[in-house]
Amino acid sequence: QVHLVESGGGPVQPGGSLRLSCAVSAYTYKNTCMAWFRQAPEKERVPVASIYHGSNNPKYADSVKGRFTISEDNTENILYLQMNDLKPEDTAMYYCAGASLDSNLCAPYYVNQHNFNDWGQGTQVTVSS
Repeated sequence: QVHLVESGGGPVQPGGSLRLSCAVSAYTYKNTCMAWFRQAPEKERVPVASIYHGSNNPKYADSVKGRFTISEDNTENILYLQMNDLKPEDTAMYYCAGASLDSNLCAPYYVNQHNFNDWGQGTQVTVSS
C-alpha cells in the first residue's frame, strides 16, 4: 500500500494562491494514476485534477481548469497542486489519492473516489475574506 501525506493547506483570501504537496512513499503499481480530490462539508468527495504517473499529461475538472495545476516531482516523489485565483467555493478538505488505472481512464471525468485505493489524511483549504 502506498503511504500519502498532504501538506500546504490553510486559510487564504479570495484571489489568492496555495500550493498543496503530497509526499508519496513509493509508486508500487504498474499503472499509477495520481489525483487530488476535495470534499466540502456534507458533500461528496470529488476529483479535481489527475495525472498518470510519469506522463506529464494532467487532466482537470471543469470547476478548476485554468486555475489549478497538478504536477509531479519524480525525484522527490512529491505530487503538487498549485491553486491560483482561489474562490470561496474552493473551500474543502483536499486529499491526495493513488490508484492502479490505465492512462486513458486517469481523468476527473472518468473516475470517482471508489476507483482509488490509497489516500492521504487530507489538508484543509479555506477561502474567505
